[in-house]
Amino acid sequence: MNKLDELLDWYGTLSPPTLDRVTAFYASHARFKDPFNDVSGHAAIRRLFEHMFETTQNPRFVIVDRIVQGQQAFVTWQFHFGLQGRDYTVLGGSHLRFDADGLVIEHRDYWDAAEELFQKLPVIGSLIGWLRRRFAVPA
Repeated sequence: MNKLDELLDWYGTLSPPTLDRVTAFYASHARFKDPFNDVSGHAAIRRLFEHMFETTQNPRFVIVDRIVQGQQAFVTWQFHFGLQGRDYTVLGGSHLRFDADGLVIEHRDYWDAAEELFQKLPVIGSLIGWLRRRFAVPA
């Protein structure tokens, strides 16, 4: 099993007790960026996941596909979680760059926060839906 497989297996079983393994997969200076965060280093990346477990119910990642090219990979995933008694699924992808030791040096998540999250929330969702319809090209 290579480092990418190990990393993706870790994501598939991520839980508060496994967060210490961040250091096994991310370089000490690694950068992690998503639509809400831009952090660097083991402590900050671990805190990002701690926050996820504190603010959502039963969060879990399902890895869908991967493309590997040299020292980088692109992975698509589903993020399932509960929030205030409702279940949500966010679809996204991650661009990962690795150092010579196979540790992640850059992790960039790509997902549409408006479509995948905001539009599904009460109150905000109706406004986002209205904006999408307003700016969509007429069929």
